[in-house]
Amino acid sequence: MLAFSLATALPFGPARAEGIRWDALQIPADIPGSNGRGALQLEAIVVRPDDGQPHPLAVLNHGSPRSAEDRPNMSPYGMWAEAVAFARRGWVAVAFLRRGYGRSQGEWAETFGPCSDPDYAKAGLAGASDIAAVARFMAGQAYVSKGRWISVGVSAGAFATVALTADAPRDLAAAIAFAPGRGSSGPDTVCGEKQLVAAFAQYGRTSRVPLLWVSADNDHFFGPRLTSQLTGAFANAGGHASYVRTAAFGDDGHTLFSAAGIPIWSPIVDRFLASNNLVLRDRPIDVATPNVPPPSGLNGRGRDTFKTYLDSGPNKAFAIGGGTHFGWATGRRTVEEAVKDALGFCVPAAAGKCTVVNINNKPVE
Repeated sequence: MLAFSLATALPFGPARAEGIRWDALQIPADIPGSNGRGALQLEAIVVRPDDGQPHPLAVLNHGSPRSAEDRPNMSPYGMWAEAVAFARRGWVAVAFLRRGYGRSQGEWAETFGPCSDPDYAKAGLAGASDIAAVARFMAGQAYVSKGRWISVGVSAGAFATVALTADAPRDLAAAIAFAPGRGSSGPDTVCGEKQLVAAFAQYGRTSRVPLLWVSADNDHFFGPRLTSQLTGAFANAGGHASYVRTAAFGDDGHTLFSAAGIPIWSPIVDRFLASNNLVLRDRPIDVATPNVPPPSGLNGRGRDTFKTYLDSGPNKAFAIGGGTHFGWATGRRTVEEAVKDALGFCVPAAAGKCTVVNINNKPVE
């Protein structure tokens, strides 16, 4: 299993961990059609090799929650582990929040209209505009090498990545899409499947960038039946996609692109990068797992979960209660949010009192 570490519990300012550094960043993105407001500040983190050299760019793109109420609570730290995985491979990985998510400025631009007649193609292109704007800004940074870059996304972020390939910016070398799609209103339920299939066909007509498409067998947002239609429409229209269907992952394979899924998805990504001459290092940068023992009383599942917790990014907290019961939260904007959510996940399972025992990889005395 690939392992990462946090060298510090501090969520802000530069941090280092065995050749990897990260920084919080506000990206001034000049996005066409954003109501004439000029550059909008988009919330981001940048994770990269700490060697003083420029490296190619990988733009990481998040999904969209089913509930609109959850969009303001999102944080770029939610893609910490994924960003570290790419930084270990020699990329400057920027994980950012698109318009309307978290504290990024601008109105939510990815609406697809009513469920009865959704316009998915337009929504995907709006997300693609955000990705392209971030790439333009990052290309001007001294630590980003000029030339080829890649876009990597999950769910709605993967859908925007596919849309990006339909009108590919200069030097976009490849794209990686984990479970791309839009319109999931509940488990195994999607609004306007025909319109979603049509959107992928539209993108496929002009998409010629190498694209890796990865979906798990038990994805309950966009399941195998629908995904087969989506990949078929894209390819039949002329799009170039390498499709990989993995075995079931967890309770919902839609979460495959995560810290816990790294042992499954990273070899798939490595093979795709190699096939497109995009391998930047002979081996990933070594980063050690934090040497923090698991809380006493956890069963095997709990200990495995605690290791995943340690490998995840700030801000995070781990709570236990009622013997083997636990709850945890990572990728929050503040420690306070992480503590609140960890307790919220723990208490129902424990049916009683829970206690926070670790914050940002440091035991709570």
